[in-house]
Parts: sequence; C-alpha cells; structure tokens
Amino acid sequence: MPATRAAFLDYSSLDLGDLDPAPLKASFDELQFHPSTQPAELIERMQGLTAVISNKIHLSADTLKACPDLKLILVSATGTNNVDLNAARELGITVTNCQGYGTPSVAQHTLMLLLALATRLPDYQRAIAAGQWQTSKQFCLLDFPIVELEGKTLGLLGHGELGGAVARLAEAFGMRVLSGQIPGRPARPDRLPLAELLPQVDALTLHCPLNEHTANMIGAAELALLKPSAFVVNTARGGIIDEQALADALRSGHLGGAATDVLSVEPPVHGNPLLASDIPRLIVTPHSAWGSVEARQRIIGQLAENARGFFSGQPVRVVS
Repeated sequence: MPATRAAFLDYSSLDLGDLDPAPLKASFDELQFHPSTQPAELIERMQGLTAVISNKIHLSADTLKACPDLKLILVSATGTNNVDLNAARELGITVTNCQGYGTPSVAQHTLMLLLALATRLPDYQRAIAAGQWQTSKQFCLLDFPIVELEGKTLGLLGHGELGGAVARLAEAFGMRVLSGQIPGRPARPDRLPLAELLPQVDALTLHCPLNEHTANMIGAAELALLKPSAFVVNTARGGIIDEQALADALRSGHLGGAATDVLSVEPPVHGNPLLASDIPRLIVTPHSAWGSVEARQRIIGQLAENARGFFSGQPVRVVS
C-alpha cells in the first residue's frame, strides 16, 4: 500500500497543548500539524495528501478537485457542513466525522448553566465585587431570589444521546422531565407539541440540530407560552432561538433567566442581540460546553479509529 500522508489543517482548534496526539500520529506514515490554514494556503498544503483532518476549514468542490490524491477527509467534529459532501462523493473521497465525544461535557455544562440561573450565581458574584456583602447588615446577602430544581419540570427539545444525558442529570436533582416534539420529525406519543409542552415547564433545554425545521423554532410566540419564571438554556446551535426575541423577553421580565453557549454567528465579530450589556438574567458562554480535556482527547481517539478503519477496508463513522 502506498505511504499515507495526511495533515491536520486547523489543529489549534482542538489542542491547547493539553492533548496526546500519539494515537493520531500512529495512524499515518506522515502527519503534519498546522495550527491554522488560511484559504490562500489550502490547496498547496493539500497537494499529495491521502487524507486531511479539519474542524472548520471550508473544503469546497473546487478545492477537492484540485487535490487528486485525496482519498479521506476526517472531520474533527460532528457537523460536516464545512465539506462539500456531494463533490466528495462524486470524486470518491470518503468523509467521516466524530460522534458523541462531548456528551458528558455538554450535559455537565447544561446543568451548570441551569444551576447558575436557579441560584442567581452571576448576580451574587457581581454583588460581592461591588461590595454589597461587605456592607450587609446581616451575615448573608439574599437580594436575589434563589429557587430549587427539585420538584420543577424540565422540558427537553432533542432526546438523543445528549438529551438523555441531560435528562438523567436533571432527574438526579429531583426534576420531572418532559420531551417535546421537534418540528419536521414524525409525531410520537411520548413527545408533546410545543404549544402543550412550553406552558408546563419550569426550564427548557435545547439539544437538537439547526436545520430548516428548527431555525427560530423558539421565537416570540413560543417564549410567550413559557411561565414568567421559566429558564431557557441552549447548548445546541445558535439560530434555534430567535435571539432578538429572547433579548426582548428578558428585558421585559418575561422569563426567569436564560443561558446560551451558542450564537447564530460564531465568533460574533459583528455583534449579536444577546451580547448587549443591558439584558438582565442572561448568561453567555463562548461555545465552550464541548471543550473539556476529556472530550477533546476522545476526538483524537475517534479520528485515529476513523483513519485505521478506512485504511483497513472497514470504515467507521462515514457520512459520505
């Protein structure tokens, strides 16, 4: 078999210097690591390669056609929208992805955000920084009402592996879990329509993909169906919630709070309605829910498995 040559085009998107790349290195005869790759560098770097590894680098039809030796694309994430899958299929290039690597990390992050909202953690941190506890007339500061999760109802939108993990953690806190019907999917008796689900829940968490059916799935009308005390947590994809509508609902006091790890454009170089400084009871984290050391090391392992499977004639996690 000819020597296998590969390159990781945007390695710094995965490794912060805290991962072990040895399993990946062992999967090829030669593997180059590029911290990042600019569009003008792409085709030159891909010449003569058997495989490329990429997280977010855009691999267009023209780019793939310019690399006749390429046989395998390893996407170091679940989403493959950065690869022209039709072109890859026509050119006989196999595309694989990584799956389920971040479930514990994202589930943990989801509950962290929900707990921070319920306990008003950011508000108390700001109060201490402002000296309010230091000047309190009693031993504690209770200016921001705290609520318990036990006995509350959690609504899940997306009940796959990740939604199931979040459900188990929520149940450990004594919450009742209800599942909602995702638009565009076949109806199921154990999935409640949004109009029926939303008025019942004390917290809503999102774990579904962004597509033509789920874009702005939670808009002003849906937010209005929630209790004024309800929490909303999005660790799925930006754009599933109408961001302006969410900002408006929080400003009007209709919602107990919201938290999001995702925005519709990332990074938000041109700003975003949810980054305004005057929105109360909002937590924004920078798409970091997936990024534990353990989750990122699992990606290394899955990339190695995908490469070994392809070269042994038993490919795994194939998307195209």
